[in-house]
Amino acid sequence: MSKLLLVPLDDIVVFPNMSVTLTVDVGDEERVLLVPKHEGEYAKVGTVAEVTDRVRLPGGGLAVALNGLHRGIAGAAETDARGRLFVEVDERPDESESTEAIRELETQYRAVVEEILELRGDDGRIAAFVRSISEPGALADTSGYSPDLTFAQKVQILEAVDVVERLELSLQLQRERLTLMQLRQRIREDVNTGMEKQQREYILRKQLESIRKELGEDETSVVDEFRAKIAESAMPDHVREQAERELSRFERMGESSPEAQTIRSYLDWLLAVPWGVRSEERLDPQATREVLDADHAGLEDVKERIVEYIAVRKLRQERGIEPDRKSGAILTLIGPPGTGKTSIGESIARSLNREFVRMSLGGIRDEAEIRGHRRTYIGALPGRLVRALRDAKTMNPVILLDEVDKVGADWRGDPSAALLEVLDPAQNSTFRDHYLDVELDLSEVVFIATANQAETIPGPLLDRMEVIRFDGYTTDEKVAIAKGYLWPRQRERNGLREDEVEVADEVLEIVISEYTREAGVRQLERELGTVLRKTATRIASGEATTPVTIDLEAVRDALGRQKFFREAAERTAVPGVATGLAVTGSGGDVLFVEATSVPGGEKLVLTGQLGDVMKESAQIALSAVRARAGEYGLEDDLFENRSFHLHVPAGAIPKDGPSAGITMATALASLLTGRPVRHTVGMTGEVTLQGRVLPIGGLKQKVLAAHAAGLTDVVIPERNRADLDDVPQHVRDEMAFHPVMSLSEVLDVALEPAAKPVDVAL
Repeated sequence: MSKLLLVPLDDIVVFPNMSVTLTVDVGDEERVLLVPKHEGEYAKVGTVAEVTDRVRLPGGGLAVALNGLHRGIAGAAETDARGRLFVEVDERPDESESTEAIRELETQYRAVVEEILELRGDDGRIAAFVRSISEPGALADTSGYSPDLTFAQKVQILEAVDVVERLELSLQLQRERLTLMQLRQRIREDVNTGMEKQQREYILRKQLESIRKELGEDETSVVDEFRAKIAESAMPDHVREQAERELSRFERMGESSPEAQTIRSYLDWLLAVPWGVRSEERLDPQATREVLDADHAGLEDVKERIVEYIAVRKLRQERGIEPDRKSGAILTLIGPPGTGKTSIGESIARSLNREFVRMSLGGIRDEAEIRGHRRTYIGALPGRLVRALRDAKTMNPVILLDEVDKVGADWRGDPSAALLEVLDPAQNSTFRDHYLDVELDLSEVVFIATANQAETIPGPLLDRMEVIRFDGYTTDEKVAIAKGYLWPRQRERNGLREDEVEVADEVLEIVISEYTREAGVRQLERELGTVLRKTATRIASGEATTPVTIDLEAVRDALGRQKFFREAAERTAVPGVATGLAVTGSGGDVLFVEATSVPGGEKLVLTGQLGDVMKESAQIALSAVRARAGEYGLEDDLFENRSFHLHVPAGAIPKDGPSAGITMATALASLLTGRPVRHTVGMTGEVTLQGRVLPIGGLKQKVLAAHAAGLTDVVIPERNRADLDDVPQHVRDEMAFHPVMSLSEVLDVALEPAAKPVDVAL
């Protein structure tokens, strides 16, 4: 260890064997440590240099001539009485041994440097200087003389104390320089060749321009403008060829031709597509999840699928795996209205740092809306996808295909058939719009489709989609959404500040249960808006002083009397009424089935706007109960000369499906036994003639509806037991589920116990 004066060097690096003159005062010191410094940060290794000469400059300044000796690693530092900084230095001269690996690296390094000098046109002096160096460490240090290396790269070389490591680093940097110089030379040669070609074309075009001026034609400015735009565009080669071909046609026929305007419109649309423009995608699964959680409560399946998509993209990118154009995912969000399907598309785009475009497909019937019209038609336009890319200004936006289940079809074609290619990851990389008539790569677009029900989506189209179902929210989730999202938004819309109005969770729960019955939260937001408008009116008119606390009285005053009731107890109090569970277009719902009988005939009357499948379920239910009357404790003569009437209230609403089978059978059994159905029980399941209970769909939505209606017991088919995993845990904790395989098991759970006869002593 030696103690040397530290001399900082701003943005320059001095290597061993290098001589420099610096305007610094080193006093009487014979050796110093030269350490490079950049933006206040010192390098880890410096150069031990000896003072070879001292010079006094005009004006009284001092300068010293220094010669680099070898590397030194700075250690502990201290300041002398004059304020100069001295450091303990671990001096590291290069080892002189030479191994086979070092000699191989030397040979490669000299070869690369000679190629660089040849490209730069060296006169031989630098090559001779390099050949004269025999020490491997000093040879590697010659990279420090290169003006093409950055300060950081030179510091990297200086800090490489090990000779082998230094040679490898210098060789790598020189190879990068060589590659860059070769590329520049190739570009220069290409430019020269191109310039000669352009000069020839320029002369010919000028001649053509003179000829056209003599002929009185003046569309060259338009042609030149289009040509410049085409040249600047990042079109693929096949699109550029098409554009130049159309431009040549336009140039030949002149602007006075009837077809000229059609070609101009076509070229404008071709240039409107953002060829080669892409948003810088943010591939951070954790950040994506945070954005989605901030914008939406619940929807765990959707969020997990988006995060999985981001994670896979990130892994493929980090590991250098080429993008697979056929591995895209078409997410389709299917669920009741108001559950956040449309709004989550924008959140997904924001989490990915992509542009967002919404395409509403509800009610479109023309295939050309998707694929565009052919240019032979008057007023032809590209399809909505091309227009979406134009609006997004990138080739990799998030495009939301809203209401895909409401696409129609007529004599103009079937738009859903045109969507087959768009939504197939194996095909949409070569999508062809009828108007543009060139291949358009849609593989980088993230397509998200939304629908209220899967049944109306054509089978081949649904097969290309990855379906994620929105089954509605529980009451607790609605309270959380109302408190965190809907209430603040409506409060702001109605001009109220946060400290002026407040509401308790219990009041929100009353609004949810007594004034709304929906899977989503759209109606809930309207009701909250009504409450806040009333409150804003009272504050503005001076009738109320802030802060205002919304209580039950304020809710009743704003929203009126209670709209929805938990009526299972009173409806099932008499025999012949059973509580079923159904799925409607707006989510799950509770369905009451009423049964009665009258003497005479043996008919079955069905009312309540029932569909064909539901009518068949009623007939099957009656036959199943009658066939096993003894098993269910019924006398055979109960069915003789008696007609039955089954009614499903809310008769204005069409109803269909087989899942009310066990409900109808239970209503009939309750009527015939005189045992009411337990008011806490709801049920769903298809029944067969043998009294078997078959599985049904939409179990989660039905269970949520039962929970909202205050039911605590749910009878489900045994084969639907696994579907209970989709039901939120806190709902499962509050309810009892009864998986059944036969109708007798249903009746054991659903019917009240038979009344015991009372012995009366006379």
